[in-house]
Amino acid sequence: MSAWPGKFVIGLTGNIATGKSVVRKMLEHQGAYGIDADALSHRAISTDAPGYKPVIDTFGKWILGDEDQIDRTKLARIVFADASALERLEAIVHPLVRQAIDVLVRRASQKVVVIEAIKLLEGPLRQTCDSIWVTYSTPEAQLARLVQKRGFSEEAGWLRIKAQPSQDEKMGVANVIIRNTGSFEDIWQQVVAAWQTYVPEAGPVEVVKPRPAVGQVSVNRARPREAPEIAQFITRVTGGQRAMKPEDIMAAFGEKAFMLLKLDGRIVGLVGWQVENLVARTNDVYLEPQVPLKAVMPLMMREVETASRDLQCEASLLFLPPALARQDDVWHELSYEPRSIQSLGVRAWQEAAQETLAGGEMMFFKQLRKDRVLRPV
Repeated sequence: MSAWPGKFVIGLTGNIATGKSVVRKMLEHQGAYGIDADALSHRAISTDAPGYKPVIDTFGKWILGDEDQIDRTKLARIVFADASALERLEAIVHPLVRQAIDVLVRRASQKVVVIEAIKLLEGPLRQTCDSIWVTYSTPEAQLARLVQKRGFSEEAGWLRIKAQPSQDEKMGVANVIIRNTGSFEDIWQQVVAAWQTYVPEAGPVEVVKPRPAVGQVSVNRARPREAPEIAQFITRVTGGQRAMKPEDIMAAFGEKAFMLLKLDGRIVGLVGWQVENLVARTNDVYLEPQVPLKAVMPLMMREVETASRDLQCEASLLFLPPALARQDDVWHELSYEPRSIQSLGVRAWQEAAQETLAGGEMMFFKQLRKDRVLRPV
């Protein structure tokens, strides 16, 4: 039984680039509350977090980079070359991460929680879990992801892969093994099957809804089974500039969620967003030309924000192309304001913005909650 009464806790681990985050997102689509422990460890040493000063006191001010932030690359050079240095860092960061996880789990409304952590099995977090899930991938696939998605050289990628414990060791203690060796559809089927088999009272998640009445407008969160319809819609409203296939949407479900606006059961609007590190990021907004933005955007964003608050998000960021950004009265009524990355203040919010903001877009910001985790002490 987990450390939190009334919660069923899945511990999700696996070696680098084996698909842990994809599986966590898929479990969130099933109704779980997801926690990225590795992202929390980064938060714990930001300037606005309690681990900042102890890390500087331990390793020196030379690890600081721009704006007096801890440069994680400089820090990594120390700790990955010296086991004792790594132990000192973990002694500072890990208790803060466990404290943050405890706060998040206790205030989560969901009964199922998934904690993703690459070192789950090596520390006390393992004892808090009811079930251990491990992702597996071939070394060749790991390398391809590190090179294509994270910008590693092949040499650096192999070094990171070979430096990690054997995948066989992790699979040997797993209750569930998700083999990331095929398509996203294949991973989804494994996750759904494991959810229905191993998660108490999970059952099937698909709900058959009655056929809508003529003229009825609905806003609902998309399910992966709607991938073909979503792909057709995006391709149509962009005039083929974003020609999407169902497999592209299935891959996107490994990173984000979609809110659909339907008229008489047909998609006429879509918002795509993702939640990472307690920040909601919306960077897909598509509408049929005849659909009025001012009339429907409050309906869609209200649902996005409700889902984001349910995941305990602190902030919501919108990334809009110029044509949409110019309709500032719409965003003002929704309490969003244009902001620069620097003006966000909180490091985790700034990093989320830097990862997402594309050339030519404008960013809008709204704070969703005041009670943040990992504040300075």
